Amino acid sequence: MFIRAYLRASTAEQNATRASDTLERFAVENGHTIASKYIENQSGTKSDRPELIRLLKDARKGDVLLIESIDRLSRLPADDWQKLKAAIDSKGLRIVALDLPTSYQSMKDANGDEFTGRMLAAINSMLVEMMAAIARKDYEQRRERQAQGIEKAKAEGAYKGRQIDVDLHKRVSELLGAGFGIRATARHASCSTTTVLKIRNTGKASTRP
Repeated sequence: MFIRAYLRASTAEQNATRASDTLERFAVENGHTIASKYIENQSGTKSDRPELIRLLKDARKGDVLLIESIDRLSRLPADDWQKLKAAIDSKGLRIVALDLPTSYQSMKDANGDEFTGRMLAAINSMLVEMMAAIARKDYEQRRERQAQGIEKAKAEGAYKGRQIDVDLHKRVSELLGAGFGIRATARHASCSTTTVLKIRNTGKASTRP
């Protein structure tokens, strides 16, 4: 069984590899190892994610698509989700999500009762659809609350735009100053390498005469 793990974070400041160890442990506990990982910092509301597209291109029938949760795979609008789901199904991929216990059956070789297997697959498919809809609704509600908060802050003259994470900048600068490389710094600071590079470059710019 070929297991392809997909790890995603929405922004460059977030650590997309955060759930990597958890997925590794889950695979081992089920008698398997992860054969390939696809990691990216892209919004789940976008369908044109390079690593997800590469995963679908690489996939073969019977492979497992392992994710931490359904919202890591999709926060897409209904039409876009249906297109992605159709692409997953057409490749014969089996979705296994840590937050969806009914999907764990896909980690086992399909050698048992065909009827039971088909029933479990149908139930799992229904729950995946439901959780994808919930993930999208959660995204829309958060966006709405954020917009309301910004409007309220603007009306009160308190809106200052996106703020810099001072603690993260300090931590990254300290690690770089101690001689850590880009990847090691990102790992210890729990952020992406892109964020480390931005902070490093910002620091260089601020020291120029």
